[in-house]
Amino acid sequence: MVNTKKSSHQEMQNEDTNLRVSLLQTDIKWEDKEYNLTTLERYISELTGKTDLIVLPEMFSTGFSMNSHILAEGVDEKTITTLQKWSAQYNVALSGSFIARDNGEYYNRGFFITPTDTTFYDKKHLFRMGDESKHFSAGDKQCIVQYKGFNICLLICYDLRFPIWARNVDNKYDLLLYVANWPESRIKVWNTLLEARALENQSYVCGVNRVGKDDIGLTYTGQSALIDYKGNKRVYLDTAIEQTATVEISKEELNLFRNKFPVWKDADKFTLY
Repeated sequence: MVNTKKSSHQEMQNEDTNLRVSLLQTDIKWEDKEYNLTTLERYISELTGKTDLIVLPEMFSTGFSMNSHILAEGVDEKTITTLQKWSAQYNVALSGSFIARDNGEYYNRGFFITPTDTTFYDKKHLFRMGDESKHFSAGDKQCIVQYKGFNICLLICYDLRFPIWARNVDNKYDLLLYVANWPESRIKVWNTLLEARALENQSYVCGVNRVGKDDIGLTYTGQSALIDYKGNKRVYLDTAIEQTATVEISKEELNLFRNKFPVWKDADKFTLY
């Protein structure tokens, strides 16, 4: 189910490639797919022609619900087919996660949808303190997609706490995406680890979190960010309201820095599993 595309960047080349990334920090209406999809289309239409990639929060259409057996859909059902239609219609890539059903199992499934292709990533680290591991199955494959000259790695929320899963061996990715429902009570961890992942992996990191309050009483303050390879916040949505921000990132600038300060060449070699 998971489609991965990898490329080695051991020999770095400067590429004059820019990518416009929009962070969409929304307040998710609990388990109301119709409302959340309608809200999303309004934002997509407003961003038409202004961006290449729109990044949504984790479980953007339902909130972080454990009602997987009720809310799950196949990849050929309404949520994904609607996103595929909008991606083609508005000529933009969309990334986030939804509750998926696949061969009798349920997944917190990340997606990266372009006008011509769809790639999925199943969340590896399930949040046991919220009983996610009781209602979902874990994925076991990393996922890197190629889009407009960038290699992009898809990860989800709790994955952020596990740096080995995000290790950028031989610069195999340029942009690391984290989509999340990360509550206010642990927001310091969110901010700290996003910056750490950018620095240790010499990569852009984009983390998109929701805002508002869910039906189990958790409060979310957003603080979505796009951080560059030096740990600088190119975008930081520190106001806990529904909003968007768009930033342009440069592959050429990233590769120049990796060539100038090539810590990646001294990274420890290891194999997962």
